[in-house]
Amino acid sequence: MTQTTSRTISAIAGMVLLVAACGTNNSGGAGTSPGSSSGAAPASQGAAVSPASVSGNLTVWAMGNEGTKLTTLADAFMAEYPDVKVSVTPVDWGQAVTKLQTAIGGKQTPDVSQMGTDMMGQFAQTGALEAVPANIDANQFFESAWNTGVVDGVAYGVPWYVETRGLYWRKDLAQKAGLTAAPTTWAELTAAAKALQSKGGAKWGIALGPKNWQELMPFVWSNGGDVMAADGSTFAFDSPQFTEALTYYDSFFEDGLTPKQVPEGFDITPAFVSGTHPMFFSGPWHLSLLDEAGGADFADKWEVAPMPGKDAAPGTSFIGGSNLVVFKDSPNKDAAWAFVQYLSRPDVQAKWYQTVTDMPAVKAAWEEAALKDDPRVDVFRTQLDTTKAQPAIPTWSEISSAINDQMEKVTTGDTAPADGAKALQQAATSIGTGK
Repeated sequence: MTQTTSRTISAIAGMVLLVAACGTNNSGGAGTSPGSSSGAAPASQGAAVSPASVSGNLTVWAMGNEGTKLTTLADAFMAEYPDVKVSVTPVDWGQAVTKLQTAIGGKQTPDVSQMGTDMMGQFAQTGALEAVPANIDANQFFESAWNTGVVDGVAYGVPWYVETRGLYWRKDLAQKAGLTAAPTTWAELTAAAKALQSKGGAKWGIALGPKNWQELMPFVWSNGGDVMAADGSTFAFDSPQFTEALTYYDSFFEDGLTPKQVPEGFDITPAFVSGTHPMFFSGPWHLSLLDEAGGADFADKWEVAPMPGKDAAPGTSFIGGSNLVVFKDSPNKDAAWAFVQYLSRPDVQAKWYQTVTDMPAVKAAWEEAALKDDPRVDVFRTQLDTTKAQPAIPTWSEISSAINDQMEKVTTGDTAPADGAKALQQAATSIGTGK
């Protein structure tokens, strides 16, 4: 997952409504079909490597919970490759960027590292990453996940695991309000929020973040908009598609369907269970959180549904996750790529899901029973076919902060959406892409 996502999940009990997340280098402009962005990004790859006979020592860095659990897969890898010794170093997400920068500057990088998808542009620019070898097939991964590792036409990252967002909604309160199915369009989402608040007994109709770009951009993508224009070098925040999506998002705040102010430390989980906030967008990690918080009696009172589209077309949701990269300074690249290939095997990806509940980036892994037999998880599998993320540009951290700043001025202040979009375009243009 991205550095942002992992920090958010670990602190989810103290976060606002929607968790933060991840990214991709897909930069299709307005008019790009939703689906899996605009297809796998055309990318050059390095020379093929063979994992048949490898040996030596490997140092692997992994972040967050993945860093503490990866030894399970490393041990299994070493059982198959007894001439390789893998040492896993857990890294805190909050220190990941600084630690990687220091390692690159001192030419003391690990052989393999987990890397948040929102970090790819920044670190590919350093020239420290090895191109993905040609014998790793891009087509085995979800297209939008693969695209997150492609920077300036070169594949530097291999998708390890993914996450996306769905709509959690209280179907029992919806039935009380006269609703029979989850909303599938923007109009239905607004109508559902109003009905849940006026007839369903909920204090609010939906929980939306006043400054959370990961919540806003799915509406932009579903409307044919994007972060970047079609030329891939200029921003598209002042496009009609972006402005319309921001206007729609703001309508929930203007109509009093979602709170304009979110208390510090607010946790959506108990609020959803109590019924005050009957709809919210989040990822698969909330499945277990709600089961635990609500108990057995709560299991039949809620469902998760795909992202509503603007009209009849499926909604485009956010994709995040983590990639695996190999560094140019690695003295043992063949063994490093063998380890990456091992982690990309469908059976290993399914085992990883059972270990840490990270969703597989390899499509074939979803045929394994651990994922295939859970209808709630299957909603996220369906949604993964219609996903996008942020562009892999070095300045993304600054750009995302600018989006959040203008969102807040629109949703909680007096700034009109069109003015907010123009101000965002100016801010983003001033920041630039870093290329």
